[in-house]
Amino acid sequence: MAELPAHLSALPQVAEEVLAATDLDARLRGAREPFVVRGLAKAWPLVAAGQQSHAAARDYLTGLARERAFPASIGEPGGDRRLFYNDAMRVNFRMAQAPFAAWMAAIAAAESDPAAPTVYLSSIDMGDFFTGLAEANNLPLGTRRAIASIWIGTPTRIAAHSDVPDNLAVCAAGRRRFTLFPPDQFANLYPGPLENNPGGRPVSMVDLHQPDLDRFPRFAEALAAAQVVELEPGDAVFVPSLWWHHVEGLEPFNVLVNYWWRDVPHFLGQPEDALFHAILAIRDLPDADKAQWQAQFDHYVFSKAEEAQAHLPEHARGILAPLTSETAGQIRAKLLRGLSR
Repeated sequence: MAELPAHLSALPQVAEEVLAATDLDARLRGAREPFVVRGLAKAWPLVAAGQQSHAAARDYLTGLARERAFPASIGEPGGDRRLFYNDAMRVNFRMAQAPFAAWMAAIAAAESDPAAPTVYLSSIDMGDFFTGLAEANNLPLGTRRAIASIWIGTPTRIAAHSDVPDNLAVCAAGRRRFTLFPPDQFANLYPGPLENNPGGRPVSMVDLHQPDLDRFPRFAEALAAAQVVELEPGDAVFVPSLWWHHVEGLEPFNVLVNYWWRDVPHFLGQPEDALFHAILAIRDLPDADKAQWQAQFDHYVFSKAEEAQAHLPEHARGILAPLTSETAGQIRAKLLRGLSR
């Protein structure tokens, strides 16, 4: 059983709520702070199998796995369970594919071999890779078009990172520890590269277990704002959009199921695309030019929408008016024309 590092033991716990699954949809509407619901998924067959034994959970999953290759991250033998960068700023794991049963056999073997490499099947689409798993183990999320993913592996440490969608994460087997940081702490977490990262999102360069405060002094501010929770099988934590979260699998065998969704119209673009485009088009301009563009972004994007359009006749507001599927398509077409030059 992995103990909480001493410098993290005083962190406040994520708020817990007593909530029936039937009330989940209403509670999630407009939620902007994390919360935990103990036992939310205790009736899942997967949770029941895991409570019986790790082997029973693996057998349950293997019986539903499709006949196809499953991707997994493989750490170095005798590694520290942290899927991160090496000294050359390359990821310290390799990707491989194999049938699901082969991965379960590797994880089973690792339970008795402390020097075995980390094995981590991350963000596996439940519908694409399993038959009936998502249907038998689900939560009532209303009309949300959530992506249901499963994460399976040996003990792991995943560096703090954020996701754009809201996230409801359920510990289905083993134990998971989440350490959460509010979005306004992102600079104090010292994010790594945008385009070269272990899991598709920038990660904090700070080792949460052994933070180097000489190199990363502002991390102390982030830590002062952090919250922590350990999830037992059946427990769920809500991680709001853009909250940074460091995630640890604490047992020899760990399974997490999570749901991602965005409560925004489907035709809106991805904010990180705008960030990349702004780096391409604005960041390296002279300071005076950047100041002018910052003022225009404030006017058209970050101010109240009516301030940028109120002086125009309603029929002439175009994309300044609240976006529709049609006007969003017009913007996409213009961007594609510009980027293809």
